[in-house]
Amino acid sequence: MDEGPDLVTVEKPAPLERANSAWTRRQQAVSVRRAFKHYGSSQNPNHVLSNLNMTVAKGTIYGLLGASGCGKTTLLSCIVGRRRLNTGEIFVLGGKPGTKGSGVPGKRVGYMPQEIALYGEFSIKETMMYFGWIFGMETPEINDRLQFLLNFLDLPSQSRLVKNLSGGQQRRVSFAVALMHDPELLILDEPTVGVDPLLRQSIWNHLVQITKDGNKTVIITTHYIEEARQAHTIGLMRSGRLLAEESPQVLLSMYNCQSLEEVFLKLSRKQGQENSPQDANLTNNISLATLHWGKKEEPVYVTEESGVVGLNFHQSKEILIQDNTNGHYDRMNGVAVAQGSKDDSVQCDECSECCNLTTKGKTKALLQKNFLRMWRNVGVMLFIFALPVMQVILFCLAIGRDPTGLHLAIVNQEMDWSSRNCPVYNNCTFQYLSCRYINALRNDTIIKEYYETPESAINAVKVGDAWGAIYFTDNFTDALVARMALGRDSDDEILDQSEMRVWLDMSNQQIGLMLNRDLQVAYKNFAQKLLTACGNNPKLADIPIQFKEPIYGSNEPSFTDFVAPGVILTIVFFLAVALTSSALIIERMEGLLDRSWVAGVLPHEILFSHVICQFVVMCGQTALVLIFMILVFGVECKGDIFLVICLTILQGLCGMCFGFVISAVCELERNAIQLALGSFYPTLLLSGNANCAEVYLGLPAIDDGYHIVAVDAHQGLESPRDRRLPRLHLDHHMDCRLPHDIAPCTQVQAGLN
Repeated sequence: MDEGPDLVTVEKPAPLERANSAWTRRQQAVSVRRAFKHYGSSQNPNHVLSNLNMTVAKGTIYGLLGASGCGKTTLLSCIVGRRRLNTGEIFVLGGKPGTKGSGVPGKRVGYMPQEIALYGEFSIKETMMYFGWIFGMETPEINDRLQFLLNFLDLPSQSRLVKNLSGGQQRRVSFAVALMHDPELLILDEPTVGVDPLLRQSIWNHLVQITKDGNKTVIITTHYIEEARQAHTIGLMRSGRLLAEESPQVLLSMYNCQSLEEVFLKLSRKQGQENSPQDANLTNNISLATLHWGKKEEPVYVTEESGVVGLNFHQSKEILIQDNTNGHYDRMNGVAVAQGSKDDSVQCDECSECCNLTTKGKTKALLQKNFLRMWRNVGVMLFIFALPVMQVILFCLAIGRDPTGLHLAIVNQEMDWSSRNCPVYNNCTFQYLSCRYINALRNDTIIKEYYETPESAINAVKVGDAWGAIYFTDNFTDALVARMALGRDSDDEILDQSEMRVWLDMSNQQIGLMLNRDLQVAYKNFAQKLLTACGNNPKLADIPIQFKEPIYGSNEPSFTDFVAPGVILTIVFFLAVALTSSALIIERMEGLLDRSWVAGVLPHEILFSHVICQFVVMCGQTALVLIFMILVFGVECKGDIFLVICLTILQGLCGMCFGFVISAVCELERNAIQLALGSFYPTLLLSGNANCAEVYLGLPAIDDGYHIVAVDAHQGLESPRDRRLPRLHLDHHMDCRLPHDIAPCTQVQAGLN
C-alpha cells in the first residue's frame, strides 16, 4: 500500500532577493520553529516538545489532535506566552509572545484552557464583566455580547453562580469567556467535552463562520478525532512531535484511510519504525496547503518561514523538496523562495499602551474579583473579622487577671482548734496577731481552709487540694512582739518562733508568684494597721524607698495593658500572612491565575490589587481590634492613637509581604499552610516578643525586703515591636519566709516602749 508521496531531495538554489520574513510571518497566525521543551534536571530531562515545527495560517481552523500527555497543552501554553521554550522560536500574529506591543498575552488572543479556570463565587454575568473589563471592553458592549453568548451557547440565567452549574455548563461559560472580546486568535483546549452533539455542531458551525473572512484564526484540540474533519488543517501530534500537518481530506487520500484515527495509527507505527534523521524529519512535519488548500489549479506550497514539509501538487507529478542545510522545506518553481533573516524583529503597530502601568478596566476587574471572593465566602469573612474580635475578647478575659478560688491550707496553733475560734482585734492589742494577719489576707482570691497539723496541710498541697500551706507556732504572737522589742538582740529561738512558714505549689508559676505577693502585701497591711492603732506612723512598716508617681504608667501596672500592643500586632500580622499566603496559590492551582495572565493581566497588577484589598481588610481589622481593646475592655492608651494605628497597619503590611513570599515559594496550599504555621513561633521569638532582660510584672521578689518594679505601659504601647508579650522572669522560693530584718524595727521598738 502506498503510504505517501516519494521523497525527492533537491539542492536548494542560491539565495536571491527574498521577501521580508516579517511580512511572511504576518501572513501566518502562528509559526513555531525548531521547538524544544523539557522539564526536570538537565541530567534526566523529560522531553515534552522535540524539534517541533508548526504553522497556522490566518483565517483557518487548525485542529491539534493527539493523546493525553503528548504535549498539546504545553505547546498551547508556549503559544499564548505562559511558558517559554528551551530552544526554538514562536511567532504569534506577527510578533513574539510576551514582547511589548505584541498583544500576546492580551486581548488579541482568546484562550480556553483544559480546566474550567473560572471563579466559582461569580455569577455568569460577573464572570463576563470581569474578563470584559480586562480586555478593555465597555460595560454596554459587554452586556450586548453577553446576551448573544447566552443564547448561542444555551447558558442558564446570567445570575446563576458558576459553582452551582453543571460541568458541561461550566465548560460552556469558559468557552463564552474566550469568545467574549471577539479575538483575532482563538485557542480552545478541549472545548466540546461534556457538550451534547447538537450544541457541539453549533459550536463548529460558529467557528467556521468566524474564520470565513480570513481575519479570525482558531486552534482547537479535541478528543473527538472525527469531528476535526471540519477543520481546514489538522496536526497529528505524538510524543512531542507533529506526525503530520495537513488538511483532513488530503491525509485520508494520501494514506488511503477511511478515518483520521486510522491515519493517526498508521503514522504512529511509521514513527516507531523510522530511525534515520531524514525519516525523522519527514515524519515530524508533513504539511500541505497551509495557505491555498482547495485551489487545485494553483500550486500549493509552504515557504521556508513555515518550516514544515511542502508538497507541490501539479497535474503531472508530486515533488517533495527538502532543504539539506537546516531540515526545512521550500517550494521550487525555478526560482528560489524568498527567505529573510530569522533575527528580523517584528514591530507591532499597537504600542499605544506599552508604557501604561495598568488600565482602569483591569484595576476595576481585579479589585471587584478580590472583594467579591471574600464577601461570598462565609468562612473567609468570619476569619477576617470574627477571628480577631474573638482573639481580643479571649485575651482580655483570660490574660492579666488574678486567678480566683485559690485554696490556702492554714495551720494556726494559737487558735482553739475545737471551736475554730480565732479572735481578731482592731485596736492596739498584742494578742492573737496570727488571727489578725489571717484576716488581712485577700478574700476575693484566697479560700482559707484550716488544718490541725502541718503534715496534713502539706499533704493537702501534695494531693492538689490546696495551692499552699502556712503554719503559725503556738507562741507566734509573743515571739513576734519580742522580736520587734529586742531587735538585734533577738536570739535564734525568738526569730524562729516569730516566722510564719509557707509551702507553695510552684508547678503553676503564675499562681505561686501571686500567692507569694499576696502573703507579703498582707503582712505589710497588717503591720501598718497595727502601727496606726497604736498611734505610730504606718510608714515605719515600709522599706526606706519612696516611689514617686511613675513617669509613664502607674504604681499598680496592668499586665493586660502591657501585653496588649504585642497581641494587637501579632493578630494583625499573622492574619495578613494567612490570607495572602494561600490566595495566589489557590488561583494558580485552579488555573485562574494563568487565564488572567493570558488575558493580559500583568503580575504587578495582580499584586497591586491584592495589596489594596488587604489594606482595606487590615484597616477594618485594626479598627475592630482597637475598638474592643480600648473602648470595650478599657486598655489604656496614653500615647498618640494615630501612631498606634500606623504601626499596626505597617505590621500588617509586613505580614502581607511575608505571605506573598510564602505563596511564591510554595506550589501547594498545604505547603503554604505548613510554612505559615511553622514560622509562627520563630517569628514571635526572633522579633523580640520574649524579652527576658527585665522584670515586667511589678511583683515583689523575696530577698531581704520588697522589690517593686513599675511597668512602663506607655512605652510598650508606643513602641509595640520592641516590647511585646514579655516573659515572666521572677525569683521564687519553695519555702518562702517573710522578711525579718526590717530597717525601721528599732523605731517600732521605741514607739512600743
